[in-house]
Amino acid sequence: MPTYGSVCKSMHMTAARAEAAPSLSLDLPDEAATAGLAGRLAALVVRGDVLALQGDLGSGKTAFARAFVNALPGAPEEVPSPTFTLVQTYPRDGLEVWHFDLYRLERPEEAAELGIEEAQAEGVALIEWPERLGGALPRGALTLAFSYGTTPDSRRVEISGGGTWPQRLRTLAR
Repeated sequence: MPTYGSVCKSMHMTAARAEAAPSLSLDLPDEAATAGLAGRLAALVVRGDVLALQGDLGSGKTAFARAFVNALPGAPEEVPSPTFTLVQTYPRDGLEVWHFDLYRLERPEEAAELGIEEAQAEGVALIEWPERLGGALPRGALTLAFSYGTTPDSRRVEISGGGTWPQRLRTLAR
């Protein structure tokens, strides 16, 4: 597991200075840097948070989710992609993480049966393919848009959020 210092040195971070909705653009040179980011965000979440994970197949969404779940207090978990089950839950010490993969949904209405509102009430929701929700993504969600980087192992992520995320994201920009 990389140390906090090594992850910070391996990430190139820039922050937009817009007060209303700051965003961060991060270059993640490898999966360890993605795991480091997941750990830093896991330290900032509170019950009711929704993290919307966008990006093409193989862009790092599930790798981020796996690292995020295991960065929270609790026993190590195997975190597979819930592409076929659509949702997996992970009880962590004092917080439940709901990991949704909406790739197979054809209509936004299909998401109503998956328990996204329940996830918000009881814990934290990680939602892969949130665009399948149409306009139903909660307003205060944190969006992480993953894309491929300049090398086969690198990724880029654009992070933005509403609600209380602008204040919390400032800690990542430091």
